[in-house]
Amino acid sequence: MSAASGQGYRGWAGIRRAFGTPSAMTLALLGFGCGLPFLPVASMTLSTRLRDAGLDLGSIGLISLASFFYLLKFLWAPLIDRYLFAPLGRFGRRRSWLLAAQLGVMLGLGALALTRPELGVGPLVAWVLFTSFAGATQDSVVDAYRIEVAPAAAQAALAATYTLGYRIGLIAGGAGALYLADFGSWKAAYLGLAALMALPVAATLLGREPVAPEATVQRRVDFLGAFWQPFSSFFASNGIALGLALLLFVGLFKFPDQVIGVMAGPFYLDSGYTKADIATVSKLYGIWAGIGGAFLGGLCVAAFGFRRMLFVGALGVALSNLAFLLMAQYPSQLWAFYAAITADNVAQGFAGTTLVAFMSSLTDRNFTATQFALLVSLANLPGKFAGGVSGYLVEATSYSTFFVLSALTVVPTLALLAWLWPRIREAEAG
Repeated sequence: MSAASGQGYRGWAGIRRAFGTPSAMTLALLGFGCGLPFLPVASMTLSTRLRDAGLDLGSIGLISLASFFYLLKFLWAPLIDRYLFAPLGRFGRRRSWLLAAQLGVMLGLGALALTRPELGVGPLVAWVLFTSFAGATQDSVVDAYRIEVAPAAAQAALAATYTLGYRIGLIAGGAGALYLADFGSWKAAYLGLAALMALPVAATLLGREPVAPEATVQRRVDFLGAFWQPFSSFFASNGIALGLALLLFVGLFKFPDQVIGVMAGPFYLDSGYTKADIATVSKLYGIWAGIGGAFLGGLCVAAFGFRRMLFVGALGVALSNLAFLLMAQYPSQLWAFYAAITADNVAQGFAGTTLVAFMSSLTDRNFTATQFALLVSLANLPGKFAGGVSGYLVEATSYSTFFVLSALTVVPTLALLAWLWPRIREAEAG
């Protein structure tokens, strides 16, 4: 997006303007729907529930792999780009997929409310698979919807409203679920989340169907072309060697944070904190700390460009893992919990904004939905698989050793960034 095209949509004035438009409100509610199911099926809320049911750490780590659809959504994103969801086709290409995905999330969360992992994890794993597939599909469609519902000049503002809605969804799926579980039951928590999915469903029904963008390249109309062209375009633009290096860097960038994600909930419980403490500090205060870090990252990227901020963000994510050593040394102390969560979430927010700016510079607007889905999946894939076996590492060593080792995983990322440094200068300038 050029400076001219972005004029009037940047900074706080652009965000305030975006909040006053119907599309912005729609994107805020769609963002809420995307954030709501993530923690209950793919991260800390699920692992906390499983630990609360008495499962061992190794099993919790393995069960977390059932949410892998969030990492592989780029595989079916081309179909979402090309076709409509026929049973709901009267709503249009984008909204038909949105409704199908949202109703799937609602059904999955309701079914998870009725499962009892202490009696067997088979049904729970099946419904986590189903819900993560629906949630990942919803994410891909919303990304495409955001791109097509407004001109390029409005994208930054709409992304801001989407992000705010997404973070509020995380609060509901994290802190809200934990509060309901602590004062009621896990069944009540998941049923409440299922009911909240009515908000994004209403936004989809009331929102307008966007006009599909005009292609600036010749698209193949066959089934194979729908999958092949977005990927061939990426390597045609960057070359094979640089393209692979860029994809590897994206995959490693958030690895130190991703690798500890599954063990966070069990660590908090094992450190003597109640579910209410976890909800207040990690999933309420922590979300707002993350928003602060995201805005800080945006300001720094605007002032200094994303290349130097990639270095700061990668290093910050790794070093913030060491803050959890405070909690290991001072269990049950709320000040240590707040200190660790502040460091972790500010670093995550900062790095996340920087990574989005970098990934956006890599995408071809002719295949934005598919290429962005690929990059987002790669940004989470390596750490997700490592997180699946992280419980065994903790049981073999200790939480403290685990946090130190996770911080050291930044070394390959920084080495790769050093190689990429002169090769991404031109993209940064643009």
